[in-house]
Amino acid sequence: MPLAREESSPLFAGTAAGTLRLIFYLAMAMVLMVLDHRNGWLWLLRYKTAIVIEPVYRLASLPADGLHNLSVAFADRRLLTEQNQRLREDLLLANAKLNRMAAVAEQNQRLKELLDTQHSLELHVQMARVIGVDLGAYRYQMMINLGARDGVKAGQPVIDAHGVMGQVVDVLPNSATVMLVTDPDHALPVVIERTGLRTVAYGSRNGEQLTLPTIPMAADVRVGDKLLTSGLGGRFPQGFPVGEIRNVGPAPTGMFLEAHAVPSADLDRSDEVLLLHDLAEPAGPPPPSSPAGPPADQAPAPAASTAIPRVTLPTTPKPGAPQSGVPQT
Repeated sequence: MPLAREESSPLFAGTAAGTLRLIFYLAMAMVLMVLDHRNGWLWLLRYKTAIVIEPVYRLASLPADGLHNLSVAFADRRLLTEQNQRLREDLLLANAKLNRMAAVAEQNQRLKELLDTQHSLELHVQMARVIGVDLGAYRYQMMINLGARDGVKAGQPVIDAHGVMGQVVDVLPNSATVMLVTDPDHALPVVIERTGLRTVAYGSRNGEQLTLPTIPMAADVRVGDKLLTSGLGGRFPQGFPVGEIRNVGPAPTGMFLEAHAVPSADLDRSDEVLLLHDLAEPAGPPPPSSPAGPPADQAPAPAASTAIPRVTLPTTPKPGAPQSGVPQT
């Protein structure tokens, strides 16, 4: 038979002793509260006790504080990384927009110069855009986006806002090929602006300069002289800038002076060009009619793929000179 568990007696039993004990405890509590309120004894006790207990609280809270600090650190690092990535993307986008704006501003300036040139000319011009460049072996040509359907014909002069660029040599339905003035197969009648001396400017093998190999030895030619189109041959109107002489010296044959000039046109930078439609009349008397056929000025134009005859001047021709890109007078 299990033993019955002895029940513990309550602190305040329902007896006279329990009642007295309750009254005593209540009185002690009231006395302590009054003393604490007036003298602050218990506050001093709590203050001194907290000095001992506070390190225990801090030690107990270390794991939680460490986890919180780690989470904040990782969150801040991730946030900073994301912000840094966004800032870098915004910077790249801003730089791209700035570069695009600079390119658009430069293109607008070129178009403005072309428009001013078009308005200043008394000739009918047509604007075209460069769509390709052919810089082969000793060949310097470019392709434009206008062709036979736009009224382009072989032999049309091509200029930009600064000077002569070349002439059309091949025409397709929607595009055309332009031979630059620096092409070795191109020749252009020019006149020196300062003295009025007429000569011919040929292209060069490096495609960067013009060569004037048949200048008389007694001619007054200086570095810095401007070259203009002379109008001979009727292909290029008179007075368009062609280039500027950079050096002058005796030719290898010793019979002439040879000069080199840089083109006035931006051959390697122009994206838009102008085609001249109303060509000037040929200078000088008309050529005599040939007994074997029609007059030379009424002869059919040469094929686009063949070279155009060169201008013949009164000076002695250069030995072994390349074929000209202008018609014969």
